[in-house]
Amino acid sequence: MAHPVQLGLQDATSPIMEELIAFHDHAFMIVAMISFLVLYVLSSVLTTKLTSINITDAQEMETIWTILPAIILVLIALPSLRILYLTDEINNPSFTIKSIGHQWYWTYEYTDYGGLIFNSYMLPSPFLNPGDLRLLEVDNRVVLPIEAPVRMMITSQDVLHSWTIPTLGLKTDAIPGRLNQTTFTAMRPGVYYGQCSEICGANHSFMPIVAELIPLKIFEMGPVFTL
Repeated sequence: MAHPVQLGLQDATSPIMEELIAFHDHAFMIVAMISFLVLYVLSSVLTTKLTSINITDAQEMETIWTILPAIILVLIALPSLRILYLTDEINNPSFTIKSIGHQWYWTYEYTDYGGLIFNSYMLPSPFLNPGDLRLLEVDNRVVLPIEAPVRMMITSQDVLHSWTIPTLGLKTDAIPGRLNQTTFTAMRPGVYYGQCSEICGANHSFMPIVAELIPLKIFEMGPVFTL
């Protein structure tokens, strides 16, 4: 999860998040180079007394600074479209879970395990154990396997919500009357935190999401039922 004075993104737990971090670094380097170039040109114009009609009025230069931004946009758009299609790709998920947003808690349905249903509420501060994270810990975590494609079916019963776990690269809106889906494959076990990232009302900031990722063999033994 994020920590104080963090400059970069959270460590990736899924291949999609690794792709998103790589694209972030790629786009950031392009933005940094453009910024330094503009600053250099501005400083050169302001600090030198030499002027030339070839610089202030040159069709060759105008052609370059028209074509160059188009090339830069293509260099940004192509990897962006690739990741966009990767995030929508669904290849034979081995497990499906449904998440329903309410004001202000989440309901999870394990449709592949006999229709197991439970609610996940944020733990109030008086009920926290030592080491628990305030405003992020819940009474019932959603338990998911690693190294297996998981499909999340996400919807809402009242207003707009958003099921978000940054380290997995997941952010899917929960819309009343609509069933959205997303897939992910976690690569390492652990406990990962997220929050509803849609302004859904007065208690918007009190809808945490806690995903406990465990090895597939242990998951198949039925730990999900010990809530």
